[in-house]
Amino acid sequence: MAVQKARIAGRVLLGTSALFVVWLFAVWPPPVWWRSHEPRCTAMMRLRSDCRTAGRPDGRVANRAPSPILERMIIIAEDSRFKTHHGIDLVELHDAWAAGGRRGASTITQQLAKNLYLSPSRSIFRKLKEAVTAVRFELALSKDRIMALYLSTAEWGPGVWGASAASVAYFGVAPSRLSDAQAAALAATLPQPRTSNPAYLPGRMLARRDLILARYYGGKTPVPPAEEDSIPQIAPIEPPILPPILDTLVHPDTTKDHPDSGGPIQSVAGPRF
Repeated sequence: MAVQKARIAGRVLLGTSALFVVWLFAVWPPPVWWRSHEPRCTAMMRLRSDCRTAGRPDGRVANRAPSPILERMIIIAEDSRFKTHHGIDLVELHDAWAAGGRRGASTITQQLAKNLYLSPSRSIFRKLKEAVTAVRFELALSKDRIMALYLSTAEWGPGVWGASAASVAYFGVAPSRLSDAQAAALAATLPQPRTSNPAYLPGRMLARRDLILARYYGGKTPVPPAEEDSIPQIAPIEPPILPPILDTLVHPDTTKDHPDSGGPIQSVAGPRF
């Protein structure tokens, strides 16, 4: 009797493990699909109910003009070893653990996996699936393709998806025409795009922007003289035309205190989960 129970328990455990492995790898479309296809609506867009407003009017994410400066600023801010890791940055994971979990360690590839397939949940199972999917992305796609997909699916504010939409919404230019300070501002918006961006409570974003620029210029003067006069004009820039329910998120009563209106910045290098 005991032997029979042990066999049943073993089969249940084996079946459960098999189902877990299937779930771990089950994403659709598979990563290889994105070699030649553009995302129309991602998991994060569906979560925000923004699929109808993202990218072009037909729901397709607009093509981006190349923007080496924006890519560089994002790598500085979010994933300094993007060009060399294989989806997971073990050095950053160690540093995050040593810091007691006060900083994130997800790579650009992991953030892409979250944007396309997953949710912002902090559960260990979601993070594990994110890591597995990131490794699969690295095996299936080039670094340039991963960055292009990330630029087209990242959230930059309520109803603002993709670098092209963000560049036009906040600065009125294509990504290829962004200045250093503007590109750094977009990179600084990524951790909290809905609560601190160039159009809404920009204080925290501006502090991060200056740290990113300082790293970009090798620790020298964070803001070059030619762009100093343009920086204070970031705050009044009008956001894109949004549905009324989203517009209230961009134009609230800013006279009230807000937790993201200021405060010390702990780190620029570590992205948020």
